[in-house]
Amino acid sequence: MHVGELHDGRFARIERILGREKLARLMDAHVCVVGLGAVGSYATEALARAGVGHLRIVDFDEVRLSNINRQLYATDSTVGQKKCQIARQRILDINPRCEVEALELFVHDDTMGQVLDGKLDVVIDAIDSLTPKVIFLDAVQRRGIALISSMGAALRTDPTQVRIGPLQEVHTCPLAAKIRKALRKRGAGVEFTCVYSTEKIVQSGGEADDEPASASEQTLSRGRTRRALGSLPTLTGIFGLTAAHAAIEQIIDGFKA
Repeated sequence: MHVGELHDGRFARIERILGREKLARLMDAHVCVVGLGAVGSYATEALARAGVGHLRIVDFDEVRLSNINRQLYATDSTVGQKKCQIARQRILDINPRCEVEALELFVHDDTMGQVLDGKLDVVIDAIDSLTPKVIFLDAVQRRGIALISSMGAALRTDPTQVRIGPLQEVHTCPLAAKIRKALRKRGAGVEFTCVYSTEKIVQSGGEADDEPASASEQTLSRGRTRRALGSLPTLTGIFGLTAAHAAIEQIIDGFKA
């Protein structure tokens, strides 16, 4: 997509702060967001509003009442609808010229080829189940795609302790410790960029398992019963927006973390 194609000025303020050339990079970029929950929905929103021209969004789940406190797509009118389809329509309402590929599938070994197919400049991992998350992070790194991953946002209450940096340097995050251990066991790297919190939490463990598996996942024998963890809309939203910001920096300048 060429900057000159947009005559309505919807990204004029992006151009004013970044310049025409960098806006063009955003409009030409291909970004994949995997997981459209509390973190992924806000990441997707920011990327769409930044003018990213090609978005692949991946989520098998549908909106539930328990999502309303923190997920962008969750409202009383969308309960029971597929997150992917709600997200796709919202992106197109923001930017009708955006090419949106919505994949309603569960991320695992047998779907990785589809999720990571073709040209991708950046991938944002917002998966909230430990095993699929580790498998995905391994696969993205093996393909050499730029990666930003969200660590545990549940149970946090202090927005001033949200950080961004390589997984190998993340501390005070039980989820990050589990992921590092699992990736090393697979021979995978731990140098990719993460959004995380340095806040100490009372509860530990299970941070990637913050909700019961949906009926659709259970039907596929992919899900399992998971312990629900408390979370705030502010902290999860900050995680998502921070991940999107890192993706924007990667597209226009390269990582600064």
